[in-house]
Amino acid sequence: MSKTIKVTGGAPVQGTVTIAGSKNAASKAIIASLLTDQPITLHNIPLQQESVLARELVSHLGAITQLSNHTLTLQTATISNFSVESLSQKNRLAILTLAPLLHRVGKAQIGFLGGDKIGARPINFHLEALQKMGAVVRSTEFGHELIAPSGLTGQLIELPYPSVGTTETVILAAVLAKGRTVIKNSAVEPEIVDLIMLLQKMGAIIEQGAGRELQIIGVDRLGGCEHTILPDRIEVASFASLAMATRGEIFCQGAVHRDLVTFLNAIRRLGGRYQVQPDGILFQGGTEYRGLQIETDTHPGFMTDWQQPLVIALTQAVGTSVVHETVYEERFGYINALTAMGADITPFERCLGELPCRFKDRNYKHSIIVRGPTPLKAANLTVPDIRAGLAYLIATLVAEGESTLTDIDHLERGYEDLYNRLIGLGAKLSLNASDSA
Repeated sequence: MSKTIKVTGGAPVQGTVTIAGSKNAASKAIIASLLTDQPITLHNIPLQQESVLARELVSHLGAITQLSNHTLTLQTATISNFSVESLSQKNRLAILTLAPLLHRVGKAQIGFLGGDKIGARPINFHLEALQKMGAVVRSTEFGHELIAPSGLTGQLIELPYPSVGTTETVILAAVLAKGRTVIKNSAVEPEIVDLIMLLQKMGAIIEQGAGRELQIIGVDRLGGCEHTILPDRIEVASFASLAMATRGEIFCQGAVHRDLVTFLNAIRRLGGRYQVQPDGILFQGGTEYRGLQIETDTHPGFMTDWQQPLVIALTQAVGTSVVHETVYEERFGYINALTAMGADITPFERCLGELPCRFKDRNYKHSIIVRGPTPLKAANLTVPDIRAGLAYLIATLVAEGESTLTDIDHLERGYEDLYNRLIGLGAKLSLNASDSA
């Protein structure tokens, strides 16, 4: 039975919250541990469902894992299974096991992938890159089977789009491939850099060139190491947006300034305040917000996962705000619920921005205009995915009265101990105990 929470809104939140390790970095580090038969120790692992799914995935393939507090030790001395067909529907992480499996046992099997419904996220980029490096791919009615009869060989891989997932697949393939791999138009997100740092500790040779280029020299083997996962920049933006929307004050302990430069500019243009301190960032809501224009983009641009929670603050801004989504074409499915709560949001198929956009003239509603300020009213909402769910949660904390959120499992997949941390900030939440039993 799906869990529910009741939320009583209408009051500012304030206090200190410790930022967890990055969900996106931790899950990829867990997968990377498959590249060696030696122990890998990962510190600052976030304790949420994404980490559980990643751990389940590598355990299914033969890893022995041990979790103590926020430290996870993994060792895959031997690969006991080369198929992740049965786990593919749970999460898109399964695609990243292909390169490690091809290196360790020369074959891999994957089913069709699940994940949040935020737009098309095809795996053809992954498969084409692996094919170019020497893998033979056969598609079946259940998924895909891959073999590498002669191993993988370094190649020039030029990505048509700086996809984070594809960049990760090619990196995982290149570190043990024969010769040199050059990735052009690679993703350069902080989580990619964190993966590179982990792999360097394991013995990989990876060089970041000018622009979006990576050069990787394959090595014969990788070894064990210890690594600390970087703080989650999406979490920081989520709590900061909560502070803005409720006009509260939240100190995000552990927030890293360099990973949030673009987001911080948006907060200042909105009319919010922040103070960068040695051990984190203090976010303070303003008395009057101004509408602003945002265009999501790959790093170092405005992150697509930042826009949903910040849109709630934009509903409280004076004037008109414009958000142009250039990363996922179906990221605005959550606005219907906000409109029902009283927000004035209009979607558009046109590109309302200046950035080059893959979705131009393709009939996707990937731009919105937000007019404010508008009071929000309580509502009963069903959470569709992680980031939209967090936006709903912030909206219900802004709204006067009691709201109910169902299907909150999505939130538990993305955030560690979210409800208790919010209660610690003064939020009025109650989890349905009968559902959580």
